[in-house]
Amino acid sequence: MARPTREARIDLGALRANVRALRAIVAPAQTMIVVKADAYGHGAIEVAAAAIDEGAEWLGVVDISEALALRAAGISAPILTWLHGDDADFQAAVDAGIDLGISTFTQLDRAAQVDGHAMIQIKVDTGLSRNGVEHAQAGELFRRAAEFEREGRLGVRGVWSHLANAGEDEDREQLSRFDAAVAEAESAGLRPELRHLAATAGALSLPESRLDLVRVGIGAYGLSPFDRSGSADLGLRPVMELSAEIVSVKRVPADSGVSYGYTYRTPAETTLALVPLGYADGIPRAASSSAPVSINGKTYRISGRVAMDQFVVDVGDDEVTLGDRAILFGDPATGVPSADDWAEAAGTINYEIVTRIGPRVTRVFVP
Repeated sequence: MARPTREARIDLGALRANVRALRAIVAPAQTMIVVKADAYGHGAIEVAAAAIDEGAEWLGVVDISEALALRAAGISAPILTWLHGDDADFQAAVDAGIDLGISTFTQLDRAAQVDGHAMIQIKVDTGLSRNGVEHAQAGELFRRAAEFEREGRLGVRGVWSHLANAGEDEDREQLSRFDAAVAEAESAGLRPELRHLAATAGALSLPESRLDLVRVGIGAYGLSPFDRSGSADLGLRPVMELSAEIVSVKRVPADSGVSYGYTYRTPAETTLALVPLGYADGIPRAASSSAPVSINGKTYRISGRVAMDQFVVDVGDDEVTLGDRAILFGDPATGVPSADDWAEAAGTINYEIVTRIGPRVTRVFVP
Protein backbone atom coordinates (compact mmCIF):
# COMPACT_ATOMS: atom_id res chain seq x y z
CA MET A 1 0.00 0.00 0.00
CA ALA A 2 1.32 3.44 -0.93
CA ARG A 3 2.14 5.86 1.85
CA PRO A 4 -0.27 8.80 2.26
CA THR A 5 0.65 12.04 0.55
CA ARG A 6 0.53 13.84 3.89
CA GLU A 7 1.43 11.77 6.93
CA ALA A 8 1.86 12.15 10.66
CA ARG A 9 3.55 9.00 11.92
CA ILE A 10 2.61 8.44 15.56
CA ASP A 11 5.16 6.28 17.34
CA LEU A 12 3.15 4.55 20.05
CA GLY A 13 6.32 2.85 21.25
CA ALA A 14 7.79 6.27 22.00
CA LEU A 15 4.56 7.29 23.71
CA ARG A 16 4.67 4.22 25.93
CA ALA A 17 8.31 4.88 26.80
CA ASN A 18 7.48 8.48 27.74
CA VAL A 19 4.54 7.41 29.91
CA ARG A 20 6.70 4.79 31.59
CA ALA A 21 9.51 7.27 32.27
CA LEU A 22 7.22 9.98 33.62
CA ARG A 23 5.27 7.56 35.81
CA ALA A 24 8.54 6.47 37.38
CA ILE A 25 9.48 10.09 38.06
CA VAL A 26 6.21 11.14 39.70
CA ALA A 27 5.54 7.93 41.67
CA PRO A 28 3.87 7.32 44.06
CA ALA A 29 1.54 9.94 42.58
CA GLN A 30 -0.94 8.63 40.04
CA THR A 31 -0.68 9.72 36.41
CA MET A 32 -3.37 11.30 34.26
CA ILE A 33 -2.52 11.41 30.56
CA VAL A 34 -4.17 14.44 29.00
CA VAL A 35 -5.65 13.56 25.60
CA LYS A 36 -7.64 16.74 24.95
CA ALA A 37 -7.65 18.23 21.44
CA ASP A 38 -7.32 14.77 19.87
CA ALA A 39 -4.30 14.05 22.10
CA TYR A 40 -2.53 17.26 21.05
CA GLY A 41 -3.08 16.24 17.43
CA HIS A 42 -1.74 12.71 17.89
CA GLY A 43 -5.02 10.75 17.93
CA ALA A 44 -6.93 10.53 21.20
CA ILE A 45 -8.29 7.00 21.02
CA GLU A 46 -5.03 5.33 20.06
CA VAL A 47 -2.97 7.39 22.50
CA ALA A 48 -5.43 6.81 25.35
CA ALA A 49 -5.45 3.06 24.81
CA ALA A 50 -1.65 2.87 24.73
CA ALA A 51 -1.26 5.09 27.80
CA ILE A 52 -3.72 3.08 29.88
CA ASP A 53 -2.08 -0.15 28.75
CA GLU A 54 1.23 1.29 29.94
CA GLY A 55 -0.19 1.86 33.42
CA ALA A 56 -1.59 5.40 33.44
CA GLU A 57 -4.47 5.54 35.91
CA TRP A 58 -6.46 8.47 34.47
CA LEU A 59 -7.26 10.29 31.24
CA GLY A 60 -7.98 14.00 30.99
CA VAL A 61 -10.01 15.89 28.38
CA VAL A 62 -11.55 19.34 28.17
CA ASP A 63 -15.03 18.67 26.74
CA ILE A 64 -17.62 16.08 27.67
CA SER A 65 -17.88 15.22 23.97
CA GLU A 66 -14.21 14.24 23.97
CA ALA A 67 -14.79 11.98 26.97
CA LEU A 68 -17.87 10.37 25.41
CA ALA A 69 -15.89 9.64 22.23
CA LEU A 70 -13.36 7.71 24.32
CA ARG A 71 -16.15 5.74 25.97
CA ALA A 72 -17.71 5.00 22.58
CA ALA A 73 -14.35 3.59 21.49
CA GLY A 74 -14.44 1.14 24.40
CA ILE A 75 -12.08 2.94 26.76
CA SER A 76 -13.30 2.34 30.31
CA ALA A 77 -10.52 4.04 32.29
CA PRO A 78 -11.33 6.93 34.66
CA ILE A 79 -11.75 10.22 32.79
CA LEU A 80 -11.92 13.81 34.02
CA THR A 81 -13.44 16.58 31.88
CA TRP A 82 -13.40 20.19 33.06
CA LEU A 83 -14.46 22.97 30.68
CA HIS A 84 -18.25 23.20 30.33
CA GLY A 85 -20.65 25.46 28.48
CA ASP A 86 -24.11 26.23 29.82
CA ASP A 87 -25.63 23.39 27.80
CA ALA A 88 -22.98 20.77 28.59
CA ASP A 89 -24.63 17.36 28.97
CA PHE A 90 -23.83 16.47 32.58
CA GLN A 91 -26.34 13.63 32.50
CA ALA A 92 -24.54 11.90 29.62
CA ALA A 93 -21.24 12.30 31.44
CA VAL A 94 -22.59 10.81 34.67
CA ASP A 95 -24.24 7.95 32.78
CA ALA A 96 -20.85 7.19 31.21
CA GLY A 97 -19.00 7.28 34.53
CA ILE A 98 -17.04 10.45 33.70
CA ASP A 99 -15.82 12.76 36.46
CA LEU A 100 -16.90 16.39 36.12
CA GLY A 101 -14.49 19.21 36.87
CA ILE A 102 -16.51 21.83 38.76
CA SER A 103 -15.57 25.52 38.88
CA THR A 104 -18.81 27.37 39.74
CA PHE A 105 -21.88 27.16 41.97
CA THR A 106 -24.06 26.72 38.88
CA GLN A 107 -22.05 23.72 37.75
CA LEU A 108 -22.15 22.24 41.24
CA ASP A 109 -25.94 22.61 41.44
CA ARG A 110 -26.38 21.05 38.00
CA ALA A 111 -24.20 18.09 38.96
CA ALA A 112 -26.31 17.54 42.06
CA GLN A 113 -29.53 17.49 40.02
CA VAL A 114 -28.67 14.78 37.48
CA ASP A 115 -29.99 11.26 37.83
CA GLY A 116 -27.45 8.90 39.30
CA HIS A 117 -24.48 9.79 41.43
CA ALA A 118 -22.19 12.38 39.86
CA MET A 119 -18.52 12.22 40.77
CA ILE A 120 -16.93 15.65 40.74
CA GLN A 121 -13.53 17.24 41.18
CA ILE A 122 -13.61 20.84 42.34
CA LYS A 123 -11.18 23.21 40.66
CA VAL A 124 -9.90 26.21 42.60
CA ASP A 125 -8.19 29.23 41.06
CA THR A 126 -4.82 29.57 42.77
CA GLY A 127 -3.49 32.27 40.48
CA LEU A 128 -3.85 31.31 36.82
CA SER A 129 -7.01 33.45 36.57
CA ARG A 130 -8.83 31.05 34.27
CA ASN A 131 -11.62 28.70 35.37
CA GLY A 132 -11.78 27.53 38.96
CA VAL A 133 -13.65 28.87 41.96
CA GLU A 134 -12.13 32.05 43.39
CA HIS A 135 -10.60 32.02 46.88
CA ALA A 136 -13.31 34.25 48.37
CA GLN A 137 -16.06 31.86 47.22
CA ALA A 138 -14.29 28.54 47.73
CA GLY A 139 -15.38 28.00 51.32
CA GLU A 140 -19.06 28.35 50.52
CA LEU A 141 -18.76 26.11 47.45
CA PHE A 142 -16.99 23.45 49.53
CA ARG A 143 -19.72 23.61 52.18
CA ARG A 144 -22.47 23.24 49.59
CA ALA A 145 -20.64 20.33 47.95
CA ALA A 146 -20.27 18.64 51.35
CA GLU A 147 -24.00 19.04 51.95
CA PHE A 148 -24.81 17.48 48.58
CA GLU A 149 -22.40 14.65 49.36
CA ARG A 150 -24.09 13.96 52.72
CA GLU A 151 -27.42 13.84 50.92
CA GLY A 152 -26.03 11.26 48.50
CA ARG A 153 -26.53 13.49 45.48
CA LEU A 154 -22.89 13.46 44.36
CA GLY A 155 -19.40 12.51 45.46
CA VAL A 156 -16.38 14.79 45.66
CA ARG A 157 -13.44 12.77 44.41
CA GLY A 158 -10.89 15.53 44.04
CA VAL A 159 -9.76 19.10 44.53
CA TRP A 160 -7.39 20.52 41.95
CA SER A 161 -5.84 23.55 40.32
CA HIS A 162 -3.28 24.47 37.65
CA LEU A 163 0.13 26.09 37.92
CA ALA A 164 0.92 29.16 35.83
CA ASN A 165 4.57 28.10 35.33
CA ALA A 166 5.56 31.72 35.83
CA GLY A 167 8.65 30.91 37.90
CA GLU A 168 9.63 28.93 40.98
CA ASP A 169 8.51 31.59 43.47
CA GLU A 170 5.14 32.00 41.79
CA ASP A 171 4.61 28.24 41.57
CA ARG A 172 5.45 27.80 45.25
CA GLU A 173 2.98 30.55 46.10
CA GLN A 174 0.30 28.72 44.13
CA LEU A 175 1.14 25.49 45.93
CA SER A 176 0.70 27.31 49.25
CA ARG A 177 -2.67 28.66 48.14
CA PHE A 178 -3.71 25.21 47.00
CA ASP A 179 -2.77 23.63 50.33
CA ALA A 180 -4.88 26.27 52.07
CA ALA A 181 -7.82 25.51 49.75
CA VAL A 182 -7.58 21.77 50.48
CA ALA A 183 -7.54 22.53 54.22
CA GLU A 184 -10.66 24.63 53.77
CA ALA A 185 -12.34 21.80 51.86
CA GLU A 186 -11.53 19.40 54.68
CA SER A 187 -12.87 21.88 57.24
CA ALA A 188 -16.11 21.89 55.28
CA GLY A 189 -16.33 18.12 55.70
CA LEU A 190 -14.90 16.94 52.38
CA ARG A 191 -12.35 14.14 52.19
CA PRO A 192 -11.10 14.20 48.58
CA GLU A 193 -9.00 11.21 47.58
CA LEU A 194 -7.22 13.17 44.83
CA ARG A 195 -5.36 16.45 45.13
CA HIS A 196 -3.69 17.55 41.91
CA LEU A 197 -1.93 20.71 40.83
CA ALA A 198 1.00 19.87 38.55
CA ALA A 199 1.16 19.20 34.84
CA THR A 200 4.38 18.08 33.13
CA ALA A 201 6.32 21.28 33.84
CA GLY A 202 5.36 21.50 37.49
CA ALA A 203 5.93 17.81 38.12
CA LEU A 204 9.48 18.03 36.76
CA SER A 205 10.50 21.39 38.21
CA LEU A 206 8.66 21.40 41.55
CA PRO A 207 8.48 17.87 43.02
CA GLU A 208 6.42 19.08 45.99
CA SER A 209 3.58 19.82 43.59
CA ARG A 210 3.07 16.18 42.56
CA LEU A 211 0.66 15.41 45.42
CA ASP A 212 -1.74 12.52 44.66
CA LEU A 213 -1.86 12.81 40.88
CA VAL A 214 0.01 14.53 38.05
CA ARG A 215 -1.64 15.57 34.79
CA VAL A 216 0.85 14.71 32.05
CA GLY A 217 0.23 16.43 28.75
CA ILE A 218 3.07 17.59 26.53
CA GLY A 219 5.61 15.26 28.17
CA ALA A 220 3.67 12.18 27.07
CA TYR A 221 4.13 13.30 23.49
CA GLY A 222 7.88 13.52 23.95
CA LEU A 223 8.14 17.30 23.94
CA SER A 224 9.64 19.55 26.58
CA PRO A 225 7.60 22.23 28.37
CA PHE A 226 10.79 24.20 29.06
CA ASP A 227 12.57 26.74 26.89
CA ARG A 228 16.07 25.70 27.94
CA SER A 229 15.86 21.93 27.67
CA GLY A 230 14.73 19.65 24.88
CA SER A 231 13.19 16.20 24.75
CA ALA A 232 16.47 14.31 25.05
CA ASP A 233 17.45 16.34 28.13
CA LEU A 234 14.33 15.02 29.85
CA GLY A 235 14.73 11.44 28.63
CA LEU A 236 11.72 11.73 26.30
CA ARG A 237 11.20 10.79 22.64
CA PRO A 238 9.02 12.86 20.26
CA VAL A 239 6.01 10.83 19.20
CA MET A 240 4.97 12.61 15.98
CA GLU A 241 6.89 12.77 12.71
CA LEU A 242 5.24 14.97 10.06
CA SER A 243 6.08 14.43 6.41
CA ALA A 244 4.72 14.69 2.88
CA GLU A 245 5.81 13.44 -0.50
CA ILE A 246 7.36 15.79 -3.04
CA VAL A 247 4.70 16.35 -5.72
CA SER A 248 6.57 18.64 -8.10
CA VAL A 249 10.23 19.21 -8.99
CA LYS A 250 11.29 21.90 -11.45
CA ARG A 251 14.46 23.62 -12.56
CA VAL A 252 14.25 27.43 -12.65
CA PRO A 253 16.66 30.22 -13.59
CA ALA A 254 18.29 32.70 -11.23
CA ASP A 255 16.07 35.48 -9.85
CA SER A 256 12.88 33.43 -10.13
CA GLY A 257 10.19 34.63 -7.74
CA VAL A 258 8.81 31.91 -5.48
CA SER A 259 5.30 31.76 -4.00
CA TYR A 260 3.04 34.69 -3.16
CA GLY A 261 4.56 38.14 -2.99
CA TYR A 262 7.96 36.97 -4.27
CA THR A 263 9.39 37.27 -0.77
CA TYR A 264 12.00 34.77 -1.95
CA ARG A 265 13.93 34.91 -5.22
CA THR A 266 16.34 32.22 -6.31
CA PRO A 267 19.96 33.37 -6.01
CA ALA A 268 21.07 31.15 -8.92
CA GLU A 269 19.73 28.53 -11.29
CA THR A 270 18.26 25.95 -8.97
CA THR A 271 15.77 23.15 -8.32
CA LEU A 272 12.51 23.81 -6.50
CA ALA A 273 10.63 21.02 -4.69
CA LEU A 274 6.94 21.40 -3.89
CA VAL A 275 5.60 20.01 -0.60
CA PRO A 276 1.78 19.56 -0.36
CA LEU A 277 1.32 20.91 3.17
CA GLY A 278 0.05 24.38 3.96
CA TYR A 279 -1.73 26.42 6.55
CA ALA A 280 -4.93 24.45 5.87
CA ASP A 281 -3.01 21.52 7.36
CA GLY A 282 -1.75 23.51 10.33
CA ILE A 283 1.58 24.61 8.89
CA PRO A 284 2.14 28.07 10.39
CA ARG A 285 2.34 30.82 7.76
CA ALA A 286 4.62 32.62 10.20
CA ALA A 287 7.24 29.98 9.41
CA SER A 288 7.55 31.18 5.82
CA SER A 289 11.15 31.41 4.58
CA SER A 290 12.47 30.17 7.91
CA ALA A 291 11.28 26.72 9.06
CA PRO A 292 13.53 23.70 8.40
CA VAL A 293 12.64 20.74 6.19
CA SER A 294 14.64 17.53 5.76
CA ILE A 295 14.73 15.87 2.32
CA ASN A 296 16.89 12.81 1.68
CA GLY A 297 18.88 13.40 4.85
CA LYS A 298 19.67 17.06 4.23
CA THR A 299 18.02 20.04 5.90
CA TYR A 300 16.79 23.04 3.89
CA ARG A 301 14.57 26.02 4.66
CA ILE A 302 11.13 26.86 3.32
CA SER A 303 11.56 29.21 0.36
CA GLY A 304 8.96 31.97 0.29
CA ARG A 305 5.52 32.04 1.79
CA VAL A 306 3.57 29.06 3.07
CA ALA A 307 0.33 28.86 1.08
CA MET A 308 -2.95 27.21 2.00
CA ASP A 309 -2.03 23.80 0.60
CA GLN A 310 1.70 23.86 -0.18
CA PHE A 311 5.12 25.38 0.20
CA VAL A 312 8.34 25.38 -1.83
CA VAL A 313 11.86 24.32 -0.89
CA ASP A 314 14.91 25.48 -2.85
CA VAL A 315 17.18 22.41 -2.92
CA GLY A 316 19.90 23.93 -5.11
CA ASP A 317 21.64 21.34 -7.27
CA ASP A 318 20.79 18.40 -5.02
CA GLU A 319 18.96 15.47 -6.57
CA VAL A 320 15.34 15.34 -5.49
CA THR A 321 12.68 13.35 -7.30
CA LEU A 322 8.93 12.99 -7.24
CA GLY A 323 7.80 10.85 -4.32
CA ASP A 324 10.75 11.65 -2.06
CA ARG A 325 9.62 12.49 1.48
CA ALA A 326 9.99 15.91 3.01
CA ILE A 327 10.15 15.57 6.80
CA LEU A 328 9.11 18.75 8.58
CA PHE A 329 9.74 17.59 12.12
CA GLY A 330 10.17 14.47 14.20
CA ASP A 331 12.75 13.07 16.59
CA PRO A 332 15.93 15.16 16.25
CA ALA A 333 17.93 12.11 17.35
CA THR A 334 17.25 10.74 13.86
CA GLY A 335 18.74 13.82 12.21
CA VAL A 336 15.50 15.59 11.30
CA PRO A 337 14.21 18.96 12.55
CA SER A 338 12.21 19.04 15.78
CA ALA A 339 8.89 20.58 16.71
CA ASP A 340 10.98 22.97 18.82
CA ASP A 341 12.80 24.10 15.66
CA TRP A 342 9.47 24.81 14.02
CA ALA A 343 8.19 26.62 17.10
CA GLU A 344 11.23 28.87 17.06
CA ALA A 345 10.79 29.58 13.35
CA ALA A 346 7.11 30.46 13.82
CA GLY A 347 7.50 32.38 17.07
CA THR A 348 5.33 29.98 19.05
CA ILE A 349 5.58 26.88 21.27
CA ASN A 350 5.93 23.20 20.44
CA TYR A 351 2.45 22.50 21.88
CA GLU A 352 0.90 24.56 19.08
CA ILE A 353 3.03 23.03 16.32
CA VAL A 354 1.76 19.48 16.91
CA THR A 355 -1.77 20.30 18.07
CA ARG A 356 -2.66 22.37 15.01
CA ILE A 357 -1.94 19.60 12.46
CA GLY A 358 -5.22 19.22 10.58
CA PRO A 359 -7.44 16.33 9.47
CA ARG A 360 -6.13 16.20 5.88
CA VAL A 361 -2.94 14.74 7.34
CA THR A 362 -3.27 10.97 7.72
CA ARG A 363 -2.28 9.63 11.14
CA VAL A 364 -0.32 6.42 10.81
CA PHE A 365 0.11 4.61 14.13
CA VAL A 366 3.37 2.73 14.55
CA PRO A 367 3.21 0.13 17.34
